[in-house]
Amino acid sequence: MKQLLSVLVRSLCTLLLVLPLSLHAESNKDPFEGFNRVLFKFNDTADTYVIKPMARGYSAVMPDPLEKGVYRMFDNLGEIRNIANDLLQAKFAQAANDSGRFLVNTTVGLAGFFEVAEPIGLKPNDGEDFGQTLGYWGIAEGPYLVLPILGPSTLRDGPSRYIDSFLNPVNEVDHIPTRNVIHGTSMLSGRAALLKAEKLVSGDKYTFTREVYLQRRAYLVNDGQLEDSFGSEYDDAYDDDFGD
Repeated sequence: MKQLLSVLVRSLCTLLLVLPLSLHAESNKDPFEGFNRVLFKFNDTADTYVIKPMARGYSAVMPDPLEKGVYRMFDNLGEIRNIANDLLQAKFAQAANDSGRFLVNTTVGLAGFFEVAEPIGLKPNDGEDFGQTLGYWGIAEGPYLVLPILGPSTLRDGPSRYIDSFLNPVNEVDHIPTRNVIHGTSMLSGRAALLKAEKLVSGDKYTFTREVYLQRRAYLVNDGQLEDSFGSEYDDAYDDDFGD
């Protein structure tokens, strides 16, 4: 309860910070493009020479069933964030569904390694986070931002990642080397899942990435009421990667 109250207090502080900055920032979605492109180039270079090769190596040495199982385990941990933001958005039926998924997959599914909730009717959703919660309550996304290493974001979504970090149980691991290894494995698992999706990139990579990110976020905030061609194409690429 104490931790939940702490998250709620931080959520309120973030809301008070983002609200005045984002309400009038819709006329130009990328006013910091010059700065963003510098950070984008830095991130892309780091990805090209460090992260992507490591992700390819990870994918090469991990048998497909094991790789997908590890990905599902980290995805299962994300249900905690989903549940909290379901409640903050008053989506009580979805919160019950996500709670059931977490309970079933954590126990019967061996910490989420196996997906056993969906076959019994507890279907996954696209996920919830505090940025979506702010959007649900009418907070504008504000200018587009590129964050070091973390990549695409907005004025609304950037600080929201800090709030969501308190809902990640990995951050409760006291042994710092172990915690860093888990975070590193999570990053490589997520990056490996994106390898095949790179075939979707066309034209100017910076512009493509920005438009895909903003389109996807709008789709999530509006609970699927907007078209999101990238989401379905990414799912297809992800499935192809694992041979589904």
